[in-house]
Amino acid sequence: MLTAMTLIFLAGYLAIALEHPLKMNKAGTALLTGTILWVIYTFAAPECIPTVSADAFKLFLTTRPELAELSFIQQCNHFVVEHQILESIGEICETLIFLIGAMITVELVDAHGGFLFVTNRITTKNKRKLLWIIATITFFMSSVLDNLTTSIVMIMVIRKLIANYKERWVFGSIIVIAANSGGAWSPIGDVTTIMLWVRGNISTSSTIPHLFLPSLISAFIPVLIAQRFLHGNLSQIRATDLAEENEIIKELKTKERLSILIIGVACLLFVPVFKTITHLPPFVGILFGLGVLWFFTEMMYRRKERIHEDLKLRVTKIVQRIDGTTLLFFLGILLAVDALRYAGILDMVSEGLDKYVGNVYAVNMIIGTLSAIVDNVPLVAGAIAMYPVATDAMVLASSNPEYLTHFTQDGIFWQFLAYCAGVGGSMLIIGSAAGVVVMGLERINFLWYLRVITPMAVAGYLAGAGVYIIQNSIFP
Repeated sequence: MLTAMTLIFLAGYLAIALEHPLKMNKAGTALLTGTILWVIYTFAAPECIPTVSADAFKLFLTTRPELAELSFIQQCNHFVVEHQILESIGEICETLIFLIGAMITVELVDAHGGFLFVTNRITTKNKRKLLWIIATITFFMSSVLDNLTTSIVMIMVIRKLIANYKERWVFGSIIVIAANSGGAWSPIGDVTTIMLWVRGNISTSSTIPHLFLPSLISAFIPVLIAQRFLHGNLSQIRATDLAEENEIIKELKTKERLSILIIGVACLLFVPVFKTITHLPPFVGILFGLGVLWFFTEMMYRRKERIHEDLKLRVTKIVQRIDGTTLLFFLGILLAVDALRYAGILDMVSEGLDKYVGNVYAVNMIIGTLSAIVDNVPLVAGAIAMYPVATDAMVLASSNPEYLTHFTQDGIFWQFLAYCAGVGGSMLIIGSAAGVVVMGLERINFLWYLRVITPMAVAGYLAGAGVYIIQNSIFP
C-alpha cells in the first residue's frame, strides 16, 4: 500500500511538472492525486495507525467510548474519517482562506488603478537605471502582494516603455527573479512563506530581519550582471495609463483610487499585527481587512449614482477574477501531502535525509534546487509534514538537542526553507508561477533563459544562501 501511494504521488508530481507539454491542468492532476491517496490510505490505515498515530488514535478512542465494541478496522476507519481528514482540511483551509482574502484585496486595488500611483512615477530614460528601478519596485511590491500579481503589473509597465522584445526579455527575467526574492523575506509575500507562517513555523518579527539581506542579495547580483546586456537610453517615456483599458478608472477621482491603494496595502500589512494582538489565525486578519476595504468601496459607489452599475467594480465582481484554479491546485496537493504524512511515508523520508545528509543547510539547498524544476508548494508542504515544529519539551527530551533546535519556531531550517523554496524557483523560467506567467506574456524562450539568465539566478541564489549562513554564524 505504501509503495503504491509513493508511486501514485510521484506520477502525479511528474504530471504537474510536465503540465505544459502534457496540456493537462495541474489543478486537476493535484485533486485526482490527493483524493486517490486518501482512498488508498483509508484501506492502509489499520497497518499505519499503530506505528504512526498511536497516541492520537488512543486519545480518539477514549473520547468516543461508543466505538469500543467495533472491530479494529472499523475503529481505524472512524479515526480517519472523523479525525484525520477533518484535521487535514482544517489546516489546509486556514491557508486557502487567507489566500482568497489576499487575492481579492490585491485584485480590488489593481482593478481600481491603485498601482498606477507607483508605476507612473517611472520617468528615467536610461535603460540600466530603469532596470534597477523596475527590480527595486518589484522586490518590495512582491513582499506585500503575491509574486504573480506583481509580475503581471510590472510586465504591463515595461510593455509601455520598451519596444525591443529582447530587451523586454531581460527586464521580464529580472522581474521574475526580483518578485521571487522579494516574496521570500515577508510572511505574506509568497504562498510558501504564507504556508510556513500560518502553520506557525515562522513569525514576522524573526523572519524579516533574518531573510531581508539574503533575499536582497539574491536579487541584487542578477541585476548587477544583467545590466551589461543593456546600453543607451529609451527613445521616449510614456506614463502607464490603464485608464485606456478600464472605464471605471476614468470615472473615479484620484483621491478615491489612492484611498483604495492605501487601505488595501494597509490591510495586508496589518495582518501580522492583528495576529500578534489577538493571537487569532492570520486568515481572520485578512478577512477583517477585506471587510474594511469592501465597506469602503460600497460606500464610495453609493455616491456614484451617475456611473452605470455595470461599470462599478464591486467586490462581488472582483471575486470572479481570482484564480480559482490555483486554489484548487493547493487544495489537491496539500491533501496529497497530508495523506503521505498520516501514512508515515514522509517520516521515512525525513529520517533518510537526517541519516544521509544530516545538515539543515544542505537539505534546504536541495529543496531550493528542486523548486526550480517542480512547484515549490508541494515541496514546502512536504517539508512541513516531514518535520513538525519542535517544542522546548521535544528539544530537552531529544538525544541530539542542538540539531532539533533548528526545527523550533523560527529555527534555521524553517527560515532557510522560506528563502530556498522562494528564491530557488528563479533558476528556471518554469520554476515559479511568476516565471511561467511572464514566459507566456513575453514569449520568453526557455533555452534563452537557461543560457542567459539561469547562471545569474544561480549566482544570486548561492550568494544569498551564503549571506544567510554567514549571518547565522556571526549572529546565532
